[in-house]
Formats: sequence, C-alpha cells, structure tokens
Amino acid sequence: MVIVISALALAVMTSTLLVPEAMGGGWIEFWGFKPSRISELLSGDPSLRDSVGLAGLVGALFAHSTWLHLAGNIAYLWVFGIPVERALGHLRFIGLFLLLGALANLFVALHIPELDRTIIGASGGVSAIIGVYLGLFPARRIGLWLPLGLFLQFARIPALLVIGSWFTLQVLYTVFGPMSDAVAWRTHVAGFVAGVLVALAIRLFSGSVAYAGSGD
Repeated sequence: MVIVISALALAVMTSTLLVPEAMGGGWIEFWGFKPSRISELLSGDPSLRDSVGLAGLVGALFAHSTWLHLAGNIAYLWVFGIPVERALGHLRFIGLFLLLGALANLFVALHIPELDRTIIGASGGVSAIIGVYLGLFPARRIGLWLPLGLFLQFARIPALLVIGSWFTLQVLYTVFGPMSDAVAWRTHVAGFVAGVLVALAIRLFSGSVAYAGSGD
C-alpha cells in the first residue's frame, strides 16, 4: 500500500503538468478542499451532490503543491509506513491512512472555517502513520546520518526522541507559524495524535503481536 499511495500521488502530481494552465487552479481544487466550503456543507443540509465535496478530505491526501512537498511526504511515508504496514497488514494500513488523514483534514476545516484556500497534501495521513509507528514501536531506534564537523556519522537514535522532536516542531509551527503553500501545520498535529491513540488501542486489544519490541 505504501507503493500504491506513492504511485497515486506521483500520478496526480504529474497530471498537474499535463492540465492546461488555465485549468490548473480548478484541477487542484478538484483534489483538495476548502475549510470554508466544508463548514458550509456541515452547517447546512447539503444535497447528495454537494456532499461529494467532502470527498476532498480524502482526495487532498494525493495532491501536492510542489515536487519538494511530494518528496518530503513520500520519504516519511516509506520510512515509517513500511514497518507499520508489515505489522498491521495491507487493508488496515490503507484504511488508517485514509481515515485518519481525512479526519486530520476535517479537524483543520472545523478549526479554521473561515479559510477560503484549497488545502492539499498527504501530511495528515503521513503524520497519522508516524503516530501509529511510535505507538506500536516506542522502543525502536531509527538510523540517522548525523553531521559531526566535516564528516557524517551513522547512529541509531531512539524513535521516541526523533519523533518527539519532530512533533514538538509541528506544535511550535502550529502556534507561531503561518500556513505555507496550502499546507496546515494543524493537520500534522491532528494526524499524529490520532495515530498514536489508534496504535495504543490496537496494542490494548490485540495481544497477538509484540508491537513494542526493540528490534529494528
């Protein structure tokens, strides 16, 4: 499923290059969602046709604003998604990515309902998978290349420290930073917290796999 998600995201990104420039904005809006529009749909009594607009909460997970934006999300997805998918299986993995990613997007829509900007990016789903990883494998270590003067030193750092530092930055950006390229930092925080909670629930109700093992 990690490969499938990456391929779909690459396909959507490539498609933006093939769409005529005059249609580019509409194409991005087709995949993404606007918090203001979601708020309108949820506050009123939308018809079935209008409710299709809610699909943007999921569609946004496969659209990105730049190649760098896409590369960053795919990199995180591969590092943390592969071990999570191996532990949970293909169907549960894709289900969590889509469901928690959509819920993270919905969280943003509900908390900034006045925003009339299209939000896109897999950040909510990827952040959720990072949260699931930490919840399932809190004792694991992550291999990193660290700059030491003129040299790079490979070291295995506790996942709790690496992901904890990343999450702290997301919270700081959420509180003090602005929106950037239609990506909401709040999506990262919401997705991560949802992922951790789901992982803890899985560990609580499933004793068949030793998720918290210290293996790499």
